[in-house]
Amino acid sequence: MMSLDNSLKICGSVLFIGGAQFFLFLIIAEALYPSYSISEHFVSDLGATCHPSCVIYQPSSIIFNSSVFLLGLLSLIGSFFIFRMHHRLPAILFMVGSIGAIGVGLFPETAGQTHILFAFMAFLFIGLSAVVSYRIANSPMSYFSLILGTITLITLLLSATGLTLGLGNGGIERVILYPSIIWIISLGAYMLGRTSSPAVTP
Repeated sequence: MMSLDNSLKICGSVLFIGGAQFFLFLIIAEALYPSYSISEHFVSDLGATCHPSCVIYQPSSIIFNSSVFLLGLLSLIGSFFIFRMHHRLPAILFMVGSIGAIGVGLFPETAGQTHILFAFMAFLFIGLSAVVSYRIANSPMSYFSLILGTITLITLLLSATGLTLGLGNGGIERVILYPSIIWIISLGAYMLGRTSSPAVTP
């Protein structure tokens, strides 16, 4: 049976790599997209822009879709190890959110409502996972998880009601997205730093 230390190392590594690579390639995809506006363009426009008609810009599309798919896959692996540590509620929520991220990568805006469903699933369940994950970490990480998850959920609600707080559709979406990615990276780093610590044992 794999030791707790090894589980923490693998879980922390895949979460840190998944979140970090997504941030890096998101910036690259934005830079390569012609006249991209972080205020007016949705994040998923990088994969395919479909309002009203669809247009795909390469290499932005393949970079973004591959990166968000990898984020979801590595997060799914990480959530499996969290489940093995007996933190079942945050792990299950994280699994569902990770599947949502995988779906975003597999089904860009050209997939219509399917894309919207997976994107909403990713935002909602990763946000919920961050909120309940305060129980699996010591302070201050527990408070960071709670705050970051709450920001994601509140701004998701605002966006769903059409409120953008003057940030534009792309801006408010980033206030939903960024706290979740920061949480994934932070949780990965936290787990890497907590090997051999009894504080995170079930």
